[in-house]
Amino acid sequence: MRAAQIKKYSKKIQVEVNNIEIPQIQSHEVLVKVKAAGVNPLDILNMNGSVRMIADYKLPLTLGNELSGVIEAVGDDVLKFKVGDKVYTRLPLNKIGAFAEYAAVHEDALSMMPENLSFIEAAAVPLTALTAYQALHDVLRAEPNKKLFIPGGTGGFGAMAIPIAKSMGLTVITSGSERGRARSLSIGADQFINYKTERYADILSDIDYVIDTLGADEMKAELSILKPQGKLVSLKAGPNYRFAVDSQFPLWKRALFGLVGARLDSLARKNQNVYRFLFVHSSGVQLQEITAFIEKEDIKPSIDSTYTFDDIEKALIKVSTGHSQGKVIVTF
Repeated sequence: MRAAQIKKYSKKIQVEVNNIEIPQIQSHEVLVKVKAAGVNPLDILNMNGSVRMIADYKLPLTLGNELSGVIEAVGDDVLKFKVGDKVYTRLPLNKIGAFAEYAAVHEDALSMMPENLSFIEAAAVPLTALTAYQALHDVLRAEPNKKLFIPGGTGGFGAMAIPIAKSMGLTVITSGSERGRARSLSIGADQFINYKTERYADILSDIDYVIDTLGADEMKAELSILKPQGKLVSLKAGPNYRFAVDSQFPLWKRALFGLVGARLDSLARKNQNVYRFLFVHSSGVQLQEITAFIEKEDIKPSIDSTYTFDDIEKALIKVSTGHSQGKVIVTF
């Protein structure tokens, strides 16, 4: 089978399309014939080695973190799925590889695809939807009638996070460029801030929760709008000691992450706030809940563009520039 791989970490967007063996499945795994795969900023981080301390892979590495496809074979002990099922997944951290014609996936990471989505649309969902779900439910433990701000919420993440947050009874505010206003409001945002003409830090106050998608440079401004005891979860700014403990990392790694995240923790404490970092993990159970929600509300993900597998480098370059409005998808 063909697979897009890297043989070394590099800042350069460059992959090799190699012919490799179709993976052998274990007893609790299924073999998925990949129809489409989502391309994410995480793939760029996997390429340049930025997340090696969180997820270190043997090289050569087949890239890709989320996919949709059809089950071609099932392991002896698989109970939940059968050959022919249309499925989608955020692949387990220790076994990524969506940019390939086949993938071996543990059944616990899988869900049936939403019936209202195509393979291309379904491939755009798992990573962003699970990130939103885990940020809101697991990390923030968000309560109804509270205020949530998502800076930069006009892309693929916001397309999932806004409706999920609204379903939990939150007031949702987001920011972005003007071209994202109509869609953000149409999927449930209560307020939209044009970042080019307005500064959210001058407008907002007494916010309960912030989901940071922009990184450490925005942290000070984001914390300034939170009320005391307000919580900020970042998808980008960097891990801290609490993240290392929750991830059950060894003591040396906890100490290291404690040092790395000390400035962010200190900044949050100064404002009487809580800082958390999220690195999304696979969960078939949560994805099944998301599937039911997507079908019930007839939610469609935001798709920026699709590329064939032959043009995978172009897709990765598009994502690396940060200019995509929604998800970039590779089709097989």
